[in-house]
Amino acid sequence: MKEYKVTLYREGMLGSLLLGASKVDPEKFSDFLNQNAREGWRVVTMEKDVRRMLLLWKREAYLVIMERDR
Repeated sequence: MKEYKVTLYREGMLGSLLLGASKVDPEKFSDFLNQNAREGWRVVTMEKDVRRMLLLWKREAYLVIMERDR
């Protein structure tokens, strides 16, 4: 049997406010994925999304779907 986890990974709001847009830091995102992998999670799929924040700024985010055996 499989167990699934859906997570929204996004950068903090401060980068968007100061720079006008915030992109995901590859090192932080790798750390996030590796931490979940240590817990037995495997990425099944992910979708990139650029979300509006307070109508003026943009923030990059990833919807990550993971699975692991129970």
